[in-house]
Amino acid sequence: MKRIAMALVLAVCLSVPAFAQDGGGFWSDVRTVIQKHLGRPYVWGATGLKSFDCSGFIWRVMYENGILTKRTTARKLYMTLRPVSETEKWQFGTIVFFDDLKHVGIVDGRDAFYHAQVSLGTNRSPMNPFWSRKIYGFRRFPDFDKK
Repeated sequence: MKRIAMALVLAVCLSVPAFAQDGGGFWSDVRTVIQKHLGRPYVWGATGLKSFDCSGFIWRVMYENGILTKRTTARKLYMTLRPVSETEKWQFGTIVFFDDLKHVGIVDGRDAFYHAQVSLGTNRSPMNPFWSRKIYGFRRFPDFDKK
């Protein structure tokens, strides 16, 4: 019984995200993972490492930062994440949903967002009128930098 308990404690400690262990900021680590996966081609249903679809890109970025969520569609992801305040909408890391919940990306300030786009793969796109008129809403994962 003690071995099982020790194994569980070890498993929990090993699953704690790196930001909690090294003192770095969670959202800084998220940005690092995003940068690592930019330029990969779009493939429907893909979650990396060589290719992504839009929700697979979000899943991979969060997974590599210790956020274990079920791999799902943009629509289901929207329903599971917490709503955001007006001040949070344009903060880095907020999840932005487009086109009646058919597309998803990660906000990088008011002017841009990261996503896996059919024509360009994973990239940082400007939040231009083409994209801004398609916004459905915003959601956010928990903010692990706040205590």
